[in-house]
Amino acid sequence: MKRFHKLATVPTMALMLLFSGTAMGAGTAAEQNNSEKQNHQLGSVTVTAQKTEEKAQEVPVSVTVLDELAIDDRGIESILDVADYVPNLMIFSNGVDGMNTPSMRGMHAEVTTFTVTTGMFMDGIPILNPCGYDDALVDIERVEVLRGPQGTLYGKSTETGAINIITKQPGNEYRAKASAELGTDQKRQVALNFKGPIVQDKLFIGLAGKWYEKEGFIDNTYLGGPANDKRHWYGKAHLRWTPVEALDISLLASILQYDNDGNNMSLGSAGVAAFGMPPFPDRQVACNFRGKNKANSSAQSLKIAYDLTESLKLTSVTTRRVFDDDFTADYDFSPATLQHNDKDNKYTTYSQELRLNSSGERLKWLAGLYYDDTDNEVKAKVDSDIPFRRRTNDRETMGNAYAAFGQASYLFPWQMRLVLGLRYETQDMEFEDYISGAKLDGTWDDISPKVALEYIFNPQVMTYVSASKGYRSGGFNTYATDQQYYKYDEEKLWSYELGVKNTLLDKRLMINAAVFYMNIDDMQVSQSVPTETSQVVTNAGKASATGCELEVRAIPLEGLTLSGSVGYTDIKFDEFSDTRGDYEGNHNPYAPEYTFNLGAQYRHPKGYFARADLIGYGKMYFDKNNNYSRDPYEVVNVRVGYETERFDVYLYGKNVFDTDYTSYGYYGGYYTLYSEPAEFGVKLVYRF
Repeated sequence: MKRFHKLATVPTMALMLLFSGTAMGAGTAAEQNNSEKQNHQLGSVTVTAQKTEEKAQEVPVSVTVLDELAIDDRGIESILDVADYVPNLMIFSNGVDGMNTPSMRGMHAEVTTFTVTTGMFMDGIPILNPCGYDDALVDIERVEVLRGPQGTLYGKSTETGAINIITKQPGNEYRAKASAELGTDQKRQVALNFKGPIVQDKLFIGLAGKWYEKEGFIDNTYLGGPANDKRHWYGKAHLRWTPVEALDISLLASILQYDNDGNNMSLGSAGVAAFGMPPFPDRQVACNFRGKNKANSSAQSLKIAYDLTESLKLTSVTTRRVFDDDFTADYDFSPATLQHNDKDNKYTTYSQELRLNSSGERLKWLAGLYYDDTDNEVKAKVDSDIPFRRRTNDRETMGNAYAAFGQASYLFPWQMRLVLGLRYETQDMEFEDYISGAKLDGTWDDISPKVALEYIFNPQVMTYVSASKGYRSGGFNTYATDQQYYKYDEEKLWSYELGVKNTLLDKRLMINAAVFYMNIDDMQVSQSVPTETSQVVTNAGKASATGCELEVRAIPLEGLTLSGSVGYTDIKFDEFSDTRGDYEGNHNPYAPEYTFNLGAQYRHPKGYFARADLIGYGKMYFDKNNNYSRDPYEVVNVRVGYETERFDVYLYGKNVFDTDYTSYGYYGGYYTLYSEPAEFGVKLVYRF
């Protein structure tokens, strides 16, 4: 398959669309009321991206929305799959299930910082840590992915984006769905969800569950059998109470439990050199004990929404989330005991948000307060026959964040809307090393403004320009040994964006495009310093980025949907050096040069269904030196089936050409992360 090594024309294409979209929209025919034509049109999607209900095509933000049908049609099973359909988003799996780091518009956070650049919010529950950055996506109404700084409304760790996951609300109708899958490598998966009334118009319940099992694809030649079997289960309960028309109370609780063996890794070139070993054969290890991943994530949220008047709503969201990371692994992957890791970490967050929304005909505004309490306990041990490799960590980071925020938009009579937003947030943290006795504290605060101006040419075409600030809070180096490098400060950036949203050809064609520029100061980077044997996070970098995004959806014929998106980012260090070199002009690690997807789907009135997707990622570096990289790659997913009112059956294939996109050079060349092989299977769905 021909690789897309360079997309130099993408920025030019996006700019042309920004200005040609207006001309195209001006010539669009008036909307027709013919009911038959409605079946040929793209439906409008209501989102809560800006914490108020709006049409997606009217929000002055680059946003991708995947509703329940889109998730099912694409065979999306986890948050990692979502990224394949979002321009300029990559979610990188660090070899262990549940340990995922997002990269949005080229900005990525080190796993050891316990922060992210793209926050995820699951029914209002903030997930701002790569540990447990996952969700099973069962019984989901929609997933909203916002690109660009979202600090004004969402705060820290959303400096380049935010992902909202919204569960379906139970109501007065009884609905249930069960599905079962069988696939290659002995994949077995069962999912079930049910919702309906307990008391009509007053009390409702929703239940969902999922069980998954799959045999590993890496062989352990020393102990025999696969080295990375996977098993997990998921459960979610949703209780909704509407005692009066103006009051809506929802209580949600979920748990995601992993029960895996080992990980998807082996030693890389630097790793085998450090241990003095010969290279391992492809997808083989020789571990002398079986690893385990017994991590689990439990989350609860209580949302209370009260309509004070027809246009004024008060909302309270209270959440709790705990991720228990019980994990052991043989990180030398050999019969010797050179590096055996054992960790029992716990990450706990409580949060409370209170906001007031007003939705007038021309003036809309919201104001809110936010608080969270975070406690990260890190207990890790490395066992080794090599004395200097042995170490034990027992550290705890505790902190509170406080914020006040607001945003307002006003629509002028000449169809121009002005959006202004502001947030002040302060983060207090304490750090304690229970082995050395070291204690530190830190306080970081920031003001995150946003201004956007949008112009509505007509109901089909809207264009906008915005400037917004994003930031990521400071923190502590969990594994540092020199106290002067225990602490680092916040990272800040300014982003400038120009975009256009078009719904054309009598709602048969959607074209959205955006171009952006980012300037990053006090960049949190991994720096080599004389007193540390491993790298530490410091504020030693400055960088800048330019890029663009394009999304297209079209319905040329009844039942046929074509879709595609492309994102391009060029992000480089403007200033960054340490004891080992000067990295000015190098690409930021974990920043794919481009992402793209192309999809074609056909749904026949008689029940026949077919879909194919081509998904691609550009070249990506793993280190600041740009010595290690992953080549560009493309994968193809296909799905065919037959659908009835109650019963569906599908045959599917993921990565059908078995493309190898293994990450050689992870962690400075120390490890190799193997890519998932081709998967084929059958899925049965029954609704009742």
